[in-house]
Amino acid sequence: MEKIVKVTAAILEKNGRILIAQRKRGDRLAGKWEFPGGKIEPGETPQICLARELKEEFEIDATIGDYLGSHIHRYEHIWIELMAYRAYWVNGAIKMNDHKAYRWVAIGQLRGFDFAPADIPFVKKLEKGQVAISGK
Repeated sequence: MEKIVKVTAAILEKNGRILIAQRKRGDRLAGKWEFPGGKIEPGETPQICLARELKEEFEIDATIGDYLGSHIHRYEHIWIELMAYRAYWVNGAIKMNDHKAYRWVAIGQLRGFDFAPADIPFVKKLEKGQVAISGK
């Protein structure tokens, strides 16, 4: 098996909705939706990585909460372990630096979006209530 690249994903909730983002044109998986996050750099913890990625991609500050699980997925070009964490928005206004679009969606709306394959297990966990949201 090839090296598995560790990648983080934020389940960031606000007012009972979850933040999802659409990959921009020119990216691998362009047009697919995902939970924001990114690759862990050398020396980073998953939590530090996720906070950094949210700042780089959206210019928001967030605290990273509970670990929600992981999933290993093989794409044509790479194996990844996607590790999801609950995230809490601290401050900042969203500015898209790395995506085509973003949406705040209710859990029942998730199935209407074409998600990247590695994110689908977390979509299913949210839909089944295995990852709860507060509704706040």
